[in-house]
Amino acid sequence: MKIKLFFSLILASLLAASGQIFFKIGANNVKKIIDFLNIKICSGLLCYALSTIIWIYALSSARLITVYVFTALTFILVYLLAYFILNESISKYGLIGIFFVLLGIYLICIKG
Repeated sequence: MKIKLFFSLILASLLAASGQIFFKIGANNVKKIIDFLNIKICSGLLCYALSTIIWIYALSSARLITVYVFTALTFILVYLLAYFILNESISKYGLIGIFFVLLGIYLICIKG
């Protein structure tokens, strides 16, 4: 995998995970539909838009099965960002799961 593609996919995953964090922060304590239109949710949408553009760029130069593996990285990043930003708890099983997801990404992208 080319280094530019690799970092593009990491950036896309980070932007998608950041979008989820913005969505959660923007949705906290919202009662009315109109209140969902706030700066935090709009920031989340912007992160998703940028992530999508980078994702499509990556698809233009790599196989779908290689690129799609990085979707799993987004799950890990959301898990970790929720811990550091939202003060959500991490379990030992969550950490074991992160290890196996990273192992899977490695095996698919590097080995095959």
